[in-house]
Amino acid sequence: MGPDFDIYLLCRLLLASFLGGLIGLEREIHGRPAGFRTHLLVSLGACLFTITSIEIYRIFGNFTGGAVGVDPGRVAAQVVTGIGFLGAGAIIRERASIRGLTTAACLWVAAALGVACGIGLFWLAVSVTLVALANLLLLKEVEKRLSRDTYVLVKVWGEDRADFVTRVYEALSGAGVARVDAKLQKDIEHGVIFMEFQVKQPKKSSAADLMARLSVVHGVKRIGID
Repeated sequence: MGPDFDIYLLCRLLLASFLGGLIGLEREIHGRPAGFRTHLLVSLGACLFTITSIEIYRIFGNFTGGAVGVDPGRVAAQVVTGIGFLGAGAIIRERASIRGLTTAACLWVAAALGVACGIGLFWLAVSVTLVALANLLLLKEVEKRLSRDTYVLVKVWGEDRADFVTRVYEALSGAGVARVDAKLQKDIEHGVIFMEFQVKQPKKSSAADLMARLSVVHGVKRIGID
């Protein structure tokens, strides 16, 4: 081994990889695109950035009593900014829903674990890992038991008549849906009007019930509910 080899720093890198990999393993099991290897590398890289930042300060810092010319926190601070781009890539919008927020948060935590291990806050990093895993594995069952609002994207095509929009809103009110602002498009050549709006689905009715009410509206030609 060379003179610069430090087993203590190696242990920091290995622990960061292990803790980040644990969180990534949970994401991997649930089929998320950012899984075991991604989280491991994020935590490992954040740890290396932090160690490098500390070593830069140790080597080039001014310890003669004057102003310190190197800030050891600057490199680690950029990890927080940089991980935002990777997290944004994990977020996917699918119609009326958004997926990937939990994975993006996991990447953020993995980066924080790397920084903590890089500084030497081992027990704090282990504790955060345990809390994160408890959140991912245990609280998911709690979420399943919670009553939550469901939003659906409704699309309606119909005859271009003066009272068509009003009749659609009346059908929605009859289904227990509060009035919402719709996106309107009109095909003048074919005499067709298109409405699109996102609504909160009533707890006592399903998407099929909502479609059934809209189907009997006079002038409706086509309905889509996502």
